[in-house]
Amino acid sequence: MNPMSSTVLLFGQVPDPDASGLGPSLLTYISGGGVIGWIIVALSIVAMTLVVIHSVQIRRTALMPLAQVAAIRDMLASGRADSALEYCSLTENDSFLTRILAPGLTRYLRSPFGAFEIKQSIEEAGAEQSARLYRATDGLGIIGTVAPLLGLLGTVQGMIGAFDSVAASAVNDANYYEALAGNISLALITTMQGLIVAIPSVTLFTIFRNRIDAIASEAGQELDRMVLLLESSGGEGGSPAGGIPRPAAGTGASG
Repeated sequence: MNPMSSTVLLFGQVPDPDASGLGPSLLTYISGGGVIGWIIVALSIVAMTLVVIHSVQIRRTALMPLAQVAAIRDMLASGRADSALEYCSLTENDSFLTRILAPGLTRYLRSPFGAFEIKQSIEEAGAEQSARLYRATDGLGIIGTVAPLLGLLGTVQGMIGAFDSVAASAVNDANYYEALAGNISLALITTMQGLIVAIPSVTLFTIFRNRIDAIASEAGQELDRMVLLLESSGGEGGSPAGGIPRPAAGTGASG
């Protein structure tokens, strides 16, 4: 069998000698996946949107702004826990750091067991805020899992169509090779589309998760330093010292 006969057998048509030699266009690969292929394309758009959002939001400068860290340190070093709480509660100062510290300062100011309360509250709020960031990245993980499965579904659909073509047509049918090649192409294109979406999605999902871990660890260390500043300026165990406003009940108890 000569090369020309092999080409006809595989693709059902004789190559055009005047063809430019360029391979199939990107649009051909996108549209060649059928309905399942377009679903994978839609998932890729969602994945790109999530990547942009996470790239902006999951950054140290966004979750732990240096200006906020410096301002809160100054307040706690001078014993102004109430001012620090007010600062953390402002809408314009909303961040990963302030959402963890604010509940701790609230419990510190209201409880006679101030130092113990703030540490426990920071631990609880830190776990909650970290979990919230993890959940935000779950979309990428889901896309990274679903995309190759959709590609596999397209592969199965294409192979079923290929076998149907074999069963329904005679080998000498003019449309036999075209139908067979079209279904095999569908099978391979959807597999490729699924992997093209899944590989970067899973990779970036892992990168963002690792970034969250790193920032959460750094935030924990910074919050520990802030608690030490608060203790050194305001005393431990909720005793009112260093000029930190305490509840009236605590003041009466000290007498």
